[in-house]
Amino acid sequence: MENAARSERSRNAAIQAALTIIARDGPGRLTLDAIARESGISKGGVMHHFRTKGAVVKALLEHQIEHFEKFGRDYRAALPPGHPEPELATRIATSREAISTQNSVAFAVIGALAEEPGLMSIVREIDATAVELIKAEATDPDLALLRWEAARGLIITSLLGHCPLTVEQRQRLFDRLLDSRQWAALAKAAPQGV
Repeated sequence: MENAARSERSRNAAIQAALTIIARDGPGRLTLDAIARESGISKGGVMHHFRTKGAVVKALLEHQIEHFEKFGRDYRAALPPGHPEPELATRIATSREAISTQNSVAFAVIGALAEEPGLMSIVREIDATAVELIKAEATDPDLALLRWEAARGLIITSLLGHCPLTVEQRQRLFDRLLDSRQWAALAKAAPQGV
């Protein structure tokens, strides 16, 4: 059991080192040697967990997915009973959390994914599921998807440094996107078959 715990600590140290390298130096500087230096683990120890840079990037993506899924579960559990759109609210709140993450870890992972574009299929699958869940609970699926995509747009422009809004303005917009009451008047019943 002690070896398993030590192995898990080493793996987590390597992941944290990779996140630090990408955030600080950019994804192009992520190498197994750099992870070994940053984490203080031997290169052989790093390679025990990750045979390639692609394996590291996949682990980073899985780490981020796990982090945001946990955030989403906790957020959803705290919603009041009978919330009209719990899936949508959870997705918008998770978007807000993504840009609140210190040192923009989400941006670091996006940069790394650019070097391993095949891993984007994981993200596409998650997003496709989210679309179906949001549509299923919404009175007006198009309006619900518009709200979610607006939140995602705030993430992208913020992460890319193109958002002209202050942090406070962004927070107000997220608050409005999350306020289902103000959107109710705009909602239209979904046509049959949508």
